[in-house]
Amino acid sequence: MTVTLGINPIGWTNDCMGWLGDLIPLNTLLSEAREAGFSGVELGRKYPKQPKKLKALLDRHDLKLVSGWYSARLLARDTKEEIAAMQDHLALMKGCGAKVMVFAETTNDIVLNVGAGFSQRPKVSSAADWKKLGIRMTEVADYMLGHGVQMAVHHHMGTPIESQQDVDRLMENTGYEVGLLLDTGHMTVAGGDPVAVAKKHASRIKHVHCKDVRRYALEACRRRDTSFSEAVLCGLFTAPGDGIVDYGKILGILAKAKYKGWLVQEAEQDPRLFNPKIYAELGNAHLRATAKAAKLKVVG
Repeated sequence: MTVTLGINPIGWTNDCMGWLGDLIPLNTLLSEAREAGFSGVELGRKYPKQPKKLKALLDRHDLKLVSGWYSARLLARDTKEEIAAMQDHLALMKGCGAKVMVFAETTNDIVLNVGAGFSQRPKVSSAADWKKLGIRMTEVADYMLGHGVQMAVHHHMGTPIESQQDVDRLMENTGYEVGLLLDTGHMTVAGGDPVAVAKKHASRIKHVHCKDVRRYALEACRRRDTSFSEAVLCGLFTAPGDGIVDYGKILGILAKAKYKGWLVQEAEQDPRLFNPKIYAELGNAHLRATAKAAKLKVVG
């Protein structure tokens, strides 16, 4: 079993807060990601969005494009509308050789609403809506597979698919074409158990975001019912190995399931307080050591 280590750029430049990390040049971000030992990067707001330009840039830094976030609205629009809306993003993934797409259902999400606490997130209101969402998502996933790209649904704080129960309902209502993105940090913050999710849905996991959580910040943010952006600024998230997530158990489960794919460090922090390169190096070392113990071979 082999895995490849990637990193999301949000430790350097945040996507939800356009000003956070704005002074860090893109070339610095990419150079430091490679120097920290990562083979690929996920998409970020500073990247060129033309496939040839982006691929050429990443090639210069000896990096691959791992994936990129896509905001779907399948609770509000049908399959044909969603497929039409995603064409540019799908072309970017294909053009840069990415085999998986981070796919998030964002109808009525509160991720960018700095005044809305976690408790105000939207929910899928009925069994009928879960069924409708599942049918549409499966149809879109099947279309994507026809273009060589795997859908990996991201359960995310502030969106309709957030909790452990949401993931269960999603898997029940979708076909095997729909893959799961296991985000260890988001599942922890949502009150779920990422180890239990990994165990139950191992065969559906197609992508992994390795985001750790600081316990002191988690308790404070829950008590205050903070917004997502405020939680990030409070230091909620950190690099793998620096928080409370048990990566040994999670990677052990993935090894038994013969997972082959990316392990992506994704830890949005304030780069003014938490040096991005240092935390990239810390996370990379922890993931390599933990993968080795789990008998997962890291390539690249």
